[in-house]
Amino acid sequence: MTTLMFILGIVVFVIGLGFSIAWHELGHLSTAKMFGIRVPQYMVGFGPTIWSRKKGETEYGIKAIPLGGFIRMIGMIPPGPDGRIEARSTSPFRGMIEDARAASFEELQPGDESRLFYTRKPWKRVIVMFAGPFMNLVLAVVIFVGVMMTFGAQTTTTTVSKVSDCVIEASENRSKCQSGDEEAPAKAAGLQPGDKIVAFNGTPVEDWSTLQTDIRDNPGKQVTVTVEREGKTLDLTATLVKNLVSKTDGEGGYVEGKYVSAGWFGFTPATDVLPLSFGESVNRMGDMMENGVESLISLPAKVPALWDATFGDGEREADSPMGVIGAARVGGEIFTLDIPATQQLATFLILLAGFNLSLFLFNMLPLLPLDGGHIAGALWESVRRNTAKVLRRPDPGPFDVAKLMPVAYVVAGIFICFTLLVMIADVVNPVSIS
Repeated sequence: MTTLMFILGIVVFVIGLGFSIAWHELGHLSTAKMFGIRVPQYMVGFGPTIWSRKKGETEYGIKAIPLGGFIRMIGMIPPGPDGRIEARSTSPFRGMIEDARAASFEELQPGDESRLFYTRKPWKRVIVMFAGPFMNLVLAVVIFVGVMMTFGAQTTTTTVSKVSDCVIEASENRSKCQSGDEEAPAKAAGLQPGDKIVAFNGTPVEDWSTLQTDIRDNPGKQVTVTVEREGKTLDLTATLVKNLVSKTDGEGGYVEGKYVSAGWFGFTPATDVLPLSFGESVNRMGDMMENGVESLISLPAKVPALWDATFGDGEREADSPMGVIGAARVGGEIFTLDIPATQQLATFLILLAGFNLSLFLFNMLPLLPLDGGHIAGALWESVRRNTAKVLRRPDPGPFDVAKLMPVAYVVAGIFICFTLLVMIADVVNPVSIS
């Protein structure tokens, strides 16, 4: 049964992946057609075509390798200075440029002269290229906010899970009391597991963050803690002690190895899965995006550890880069976790939202052949043309993206090598959530 659920999780992830890719390319397709650009192909996947159907002037299809997708637009690259594809050159870099230019015009048909991508105004080209990643961003936000508002998120509550017996500094590597340890204020006050703290010094508290701040801001002071216990409300009096506690990161978590001196009561709060408000969900989505940007920036620094985990004896870190194979394995693991089916579904949807967010951030890098590279080219063309207009100089014409093809091939080569490394790592030393 576990194996069956694991396979089911992988299959569902592949379906979700295919939808995310199709959704991305739909953004490019719809805006390209809106601006009158001819699109001969819309494909989900790479490699051999396993199904296709032509509708109007566009062939729609699915290819065998679900690692991406594409649409082909006529005239992605402008012609040479003389208005034609330049003659073949012996220079390897010039050859790359000419090959790219030739491929851009290989399906040119009569009447296409007014339907070429490069003839559209820069702002229209920006919209066409941005529409794909934007669709992934929209999907990520809708899924994430929807999950947070319906299924909920793991949240620290004001309900007591465990009461400490004595005062122990957070930096000490022990959990048991020793002779001479002072009794914890919570235990001395009579706090019990299951109590829900509803007020602090007469002021209602509704969330853990507020209660934590109140406790930490009152070291050495006598306080009144109001709790709900078995349907009754009780006031407990305690004198908070000054203790060395873990430093918080301001977002509900703790900074490992960092400590501060603050007020301490002596209990562990319970966690629960609770639906969030729209505002709270948006805030968490913002945190997710911030983490995504930080992960993308730190990606090159993680390559050595990833290499060691793949070909050496290093451990695969929890935040190690993960590819489609690794994500599919995680999708399979989610379906085998011993948690309620609703939480399996919620966790899986969060994985899919994270994948779409990664697609958005990655594609927005200003590098060819990524969408962000084409956006950067269109913006640079706009700057050149507007500057020339202001200075009353001749129009410099469209920016020749083909001249950047050697750089694009280098970038593509790096991406391919990195993808292969991650793929091997996901097979020989995968990330596990279990």
